[in-house]
Amino acid sequence: MSMTEPAAALTVRNLRVGFRADPVVRGVSFEIARGECLAIVGESGSGKSVTARSLLGLAGANARVSADRLELAGRNVLGLTDRAWRARRGKDVGLVLQDALVSLDPLRPIGREIADSLRLHTTLGAAARARRVLELLDAVGLPDPARQVQKLSGQLSGGERQRALIAAAIALDPPLLIADEPTTALDVTVQAQILALLEQITRAGTAVLLISHDLAVVSRIADRVAVMHDGLLVETGSSRQVLGSPRREQTRRMVAAIPADKPRGTRLSLTLRAADAPSPPRVPIPSAVPPASTAVLEAIGLSRSFRRPDGSRHLAVDDVSFALQRGTTLGIVGESGSGKTTTARLLLALLAPERGEVRVFGEPWSAASEKTRRGLRPSVGAIYQDALGSFDPRWSVAEILTDALGLLQRRRAPLTTARLVTLLDEVGLAAAVLPRRPLELSGGQRQRVGIARALAARPEILICDEPVSSLDVSVQAQVLDLLDDLQRERGLSLIFISHDLGVVQHVSDEIAVMRAGCLVESGPAARVFAAPQHPYSMQLLAAVPRLSA
Repeated sequence: MSMTEPAAALTVRNLRVGFRADPVVRGVSFEIARGECLAIVGESGSGKSVTARSLLGLAGANARVSADRLELAGRNVLGLTDRAWRARRGKDVGLVLQDALVSLDPLRPIGREIADSLRLHTTLGAAARARRVLELLDAVGLPDPARQVQKLSGQLSGGERQRALIAAAIALDPPLLIADEPTTALDVTVQAQILALLEQITRAGTAVLLISHDLAVVSRIADRVAVMHDGLLVETGSSRQVLGSPRREQTRRMVAAIPADKPRGTRLSLTLRAADAPSPPRVPIPSAVPPASTAVLEAIGLSRSFRRPDGSRHLAVDDVSFALQRGTTLGIVGESGSGKTTTARLLLALLAPERGEVRVFGEPWSAASEKTRRGLRPSVGAIYQDALGSFDPRWSVAEILTDALGLLQRRRAPLTTARLVTLLDEVGLAAAVLPRRPLELSGGQRQRVGIARALAARPEILICDEPVSSLDVSVQAQVLDLLDDLQRERGLSLIFISHDLGVVQHVSDEIAVMRAGCLVESGPAARVFAAPQHPYSMQLLAAVPRLSA
């Protein structure tokens, strides 16, 4: 570093951000040195993403942003106009968001998108820009850059899109890269690749501000951690100190909520305690699995294919068989595109198998007519990843739950508010949410309403497709504990589909590992995680991030 080069890539002093009369960020201060990774962690609504966007001039038209000092690469950026900010973005700071598919222009090849920033901010000619684009795509590990450069973002896999987005963010070699939940939507093996790439970028001298709720990810790549709560930084320090010996209640609660390596039945969510009180010892919850279980759902030789745009067939599920025992949880894991969600849709009879069948309580399910299935539908519930997308946004919670209870309404007395309140109470929600619409609820509240809707018909089987992947670690812990409580109280049988192996390890009695539509390994969860037999299972488990403080 030269004598004139600033020591800090980013300096923030007393940053305050508000919308209308509501303060969201309330006096935040920190610095990031070149070649350092600082992670800001916190629950949803803590203000971490608003902080990150304020550093880019993207807080929003209605935002009130002020600070005693706000410098990028030693240059004051307080009060910059939109035009001035456009000149800074990319040059002084790059941005990588969670959803690369939305961040990249779907109508432009990724090569042209990266080249445009070079055209606007450098004097490179067309040939030099083309060479630089290939160098960048190669640097971020995108396979065969010369071929990929002409593809649209929708033609790339999730990991490829994220690599292309990172290439665009570092094209101008900015001193600071802001990564806002860059791996949340990725399966575990692709996540490991992106984390390795961010480590490489940091070692090369770029400062990285990582925004995340995944403390296992943070512990792998962050030098320092800042914990945000209610718009304030409540604890800061080295990753080892903050994650290994947290001082504040908010941090202890987040660390306790990490599911990886926590035994089945161990409670993840902690009740609030005084900030200086010691954490209570963990007490495993006894398993409610009956000693003589019977299969309540069976997949027998399931196969399903889909037609590609070129007319060829893609075999999404190939001869898959397993059984769900009464009162237990079967976890299905695998990378994106492995066939997990197609399997779920086959189990729910939302898709018909081309070969094989699904049986429920020993009776034909997929092979039965919908009229025959209708009588069994209340026994098979579903919880989806995107609760918001699965609701009618015009309906209130009361209307959503009333509709879910419609099958029972024809046989029982008219519904009463008391019945709805009881249903909400089962999932830890107050009656005050009944008149609210989905957009007026937090992510955790929406997912609880989704669970309440699934439970409305008193199902015996729940099929959960990525039910917690969009939630922060504390809310995730509450939902996982809720499902565990409901399983013990009601004897529910669960299919739990997820790309998060830490979550699946915590909740499952049995594991089924899928790859390219096939079931490559299955067995008791403890055995599969302790001694996987298939090379692909070994690869998956090796990629799971774990708290390493």
